[in-house]
Amino acid sequence: MKIKSQILGAFLAGALATTAFSSVQAAEDTIKVGILHSLSGTMAISETTLKDAMLMLIEEQNKKGGLLGKKLEAVVVDPASDWPLFAEKARELISVNKVSAVFGCWTSSSRKSVLPVFEELNSLLFYPVQYEGEESSQHLLHRCSPEPAGHPGRRLPDGNRRRRAFRA
Repeated sequence: MKIKSQILGAFLAGALATTAFSSVQAAEDTIKVGILHSLSGTMAISETTLKDAMLMLIEEQNKKGGLLGKKLEAVVVDPASDWPLFAEKARELISVNKVSAVFGCWTSSSRKSVLPVFEELNSLLFYPVQYEGEESSQHLLHRCSPEPAGHPGRRLPDGNRRRRAFRA
């Protein structure tokens, strides 16, 4: 878990360094982090554990003193396994709750639903599943993983491809 906690800290530090803060957020003693996983509906069985893992990692990071001298505060919402509701809940997290970054989604349908919201509102989504397609956005970070054999290469933000050999 130590590595996961360090990864969370690094991701959040990067997100916060690149995300614009409102004057209200900068004055607070906490950094709000959105958690956008289904807690009800058909995907709850998969996504509830992701929510629990994020809450545990946030708690561990807070025990270490937080991040950038501030405690992390999780804001959890339930999009209820409803793909259009994911976009509404993402907008709520960013616009109403003023989170600095969001960890969430589990399916490509939910990710595709929220991506326009993150791009419009200039926010950042950490998507917990490996890269799976040809989309690229500066507002979306997929979980890093080795490419499987035969994968045509990841598309970089500038549109170029990078090829790597798969090594077990």
